[in-house]
Amino acid sequence: MAANLRNAAAIVGAAESNEIGYPEERGPKVTSLQHHIEAIKNVSDQTGIPISDIEGVFSAGWSSQLSEHLGLKPRYIDTTSVGGCSFQMHVHHALAAIHAGIIDIALISHGQAGWSYRGSGGPRGNMAPGEIDPAIEMSMPYGVFGAPSQYAHAMVRHMHRFGTTPEDFAHISVVTREWALKNPRALMFSKETNPFGGPITVKDVMEARLIAWPLTLFHCCIVTDHGGAVIVAKPEIARSLRTNPVWVAGAGESMGHSNMLEMEDFTATSASRSAATAYEMAGLGPEDMEMAMIYDSFTITAAITAEMLGLAPRGKGYTLWKEGHAAPGGRLPINTNGGGLSFNHSGMYGMQLLVEAYRQLSGTAEDGVNGIDGKQTSATTCVVNGTGGTLSTTGTLVLTAEG
Repeated sequence: MAANLRNAAAIVGAAESNEIGYPEERGPKVTSLQHHIEAIKNVSDQTGIPISDIEGVFSAGWSSQLSEHLGLKPRYIDTTSVGGCSFQMHVHHALAAIHAGIIDIALISHGQAGWSYRGSGGPRGNMAPGEIDPAIEMSMPYGVFGAPSQYAHAMVRHMHRFGTTPEDFAHISVVTREWALKNPRALMFSKETNPFGGPITVKDVMEARLIAWPLTLFHCCIVTDHGGAVIVAKPEIARSLRTNPVWVAGAGESMGHSNMLEMEDFTATSASRSAATAYEMAGLGPEDMEMAMIYDSFTITAAITAEMLGLAPRGKGYTLWKEGHAAPGGRLPINTNGGGLSFNHSGMYGMQLLVEAYRQLSGTAEDGVNGIDGKQTSATTCVVNGTGGTLSTTGTLVLTAEG
């Protein structure tokens, strides 16, 4: 039974750091912390909420360090870090904390210099330097070491079970690129912004360099820098600000496994459960969604997640893109910023989903900086789903333009 948290809080602002994508090409490297701080400053300016008014700090492991840099003594600290869906979960947790009366204003922040510091190494999680996670060590002999090889297994299984083909999934990459062409901040906005940028075709996807069969380069997300921050506030504050609130109508989270070898079905994720909780809380269903922001670390991720969210039948998730429903002008716009495939993917993509969902539902996606003609949709409802690990953990939000 979903807790009755519907519209107990709203997202009142969302912003990014100043230099995203490949910032080192334009100057010195920008650290992950700097991406955090820039985005936080920008969302504070956007909303008019002073940083000193923030009472809860939510991030994937950075909360105490951020609080110190910002001069905050927060009453609520959340460091949940379970991969790319962490930020959807942070919204869920902030919603609960605000509903409980613990805090009135929450900051959710992420900064990740995925491009600038790629290959820099260092300890992983709680592991000592040089130590290998036993789960990874046991998985390596089965060919599931590294994200492309793992997601390749998922696509192959989907193809075997449902008769899909790599060409079917290629349409996802093509359509997300169509959205990127409307977003000047997208890495793949044009040939001028990146040699691989500009329009692409299904043929381009199929003939691109092979990464891990059947995944070619354009089936895989890009690797970039990014910082993003959103502020969540109680209804009374949300209605008093100069920004348009976007209401958190529903929220849910779940997990299916940690190690991919423990995944019961390579074609199904815990998004079916996290979405069910979010829909129930919102009193809405997939048929009520006018837009979707879906984690697209790989084309197969987006396709399977669409099925889990009830937006398409099992085995038919790719048809949302192939038949044009997800494209500009379609009935269900998906990943209107260009997604992790063509806009930006710093490593954990859930924050980018939140920022774009806010911009669309608040009517600010087409402002000359973050979008050009045709990027702003008329959607008033949106399902947002983040995926963490290897199709492991999921967080789902149902957001609405009206409370």
